[in-house]
Amino acid sequence: MNVMLTCAGRRNYSVEIFKEAVGDRHCVFACDSSADAPALQKADKAFIVPRVDQEDYVDTLLAICDDHQIGLLIPALEPELLLLAMNRARFLAIGTLPLVSSPEITATCFDKLATYNFLSNCGLLAPHTFDSLAAARTAVSRGDTAFPLVVKPRWGVSSIGMQFPEDDEELELSYHLTKKQIERSFLAEISATESQRNILIQERLQGAEYGIDVINDLNGNFVCTFIKRKTRMWAGQTDRAVTVRNHRLQMIGQLIGEKLGQVGILDCDAFVTEHGCYVIDINPRIGGGYPFSHIAGANLPAALIAWANGQPPDPAWFSIEPNVAASRCDGLLVTNRKPPEVARSRVAPRIQKHSLKT
Repeated sequence: MNVMLTCAGRRNYSVEIFKEAVGDRHCVFACDSSADAPALQKADKAFIVPRVDQEDYVDTLLAICDDHQIGLLIPALEPELLLLAMNRARFLAIGTLPLVSSPEITATCFDKLATYNFLSNCGLLAPHTFDSLAAARTAVSRGDTAFPLVVKPRWGVSSIGMQFPEDDEELELSYHLTKKQIERSFLAEISATESQRNILIQERLQGAEYGIDVINDLNGNFVCTFIKRKTRMWAGQTDRAVTVRNHRLQMIGQLIGEKLGQVGILDCDAFVTEHGCYVIDINPRIGGGYPFSHIAGANLPAALIAWANGQPPDPAWFSIEPNVAASRCDGLLVTNRKPPEVARSRVAPRIQKHSLKT
């Protein structure tokens, strides 16, 4: 089937591994709001679309999917997941399966306070989380938590607005700086739904950081986990990692997959400290850590296509070799050699204003 990747950006690798999965008989399309996005040059056909926060974004995707018989739509960014989840029936009506979970699951993952509550209800360790300066200061004064802390948007992506205060003065400054950065970013609209509780303060964990790919099938049934130990981070993304076998993390991944019931992959971040294993983030999409699983033997793109076609996947696609160390590397790509097409919506916008409150 034909596949399209949204918000392709710099995800050249994602385009290439999906092209391998579809083979010569089908195509991989990609779209982005910027004509300079490098991944567009790797796609069989590329499109310029509106930004995710523009109201004709979904209708433009629908037009592309209808015109080019897209069977599987792969979203890349958290802010678009709820939009696609709320419009899932419209995509299914034209024969396109969007790789998104239900609006409730998507909202739980995007709202980091809801994520904390979900993890706690599962009996899992999560960093102490406070939704106000006063609550954080009270916890520090009681000895329930201590500096350094983490200040971040309640609805956040790509480390936007994240600060690491080491004393009370820095906490005050960090809180107000994060608020300003939210107001100047695309997070402003969703953050306005709870303007007094849109910044979280958490304890900063010290230990080894891991990435867990929790794989469910398209019906939300748990399949497996892939685990990597992160050895270097860069700009909020995994830059270097090594695959590992870890029974405790595998069980944690299975518990999350079974309790959450997401569709497809869940990108989880965890810290293993002297006090236990803490889950700090969950995102129901193909994250930046998946390529480290793929290079070690996994083949999620092939599995997704098989499931979407009603076929059983090869069990070998759910196995990775341990102790495979990999690193991202820089490269250059000419971005005006294959100009993308400017996509247009053919129907009146039907996106409704929404809230991510849970």
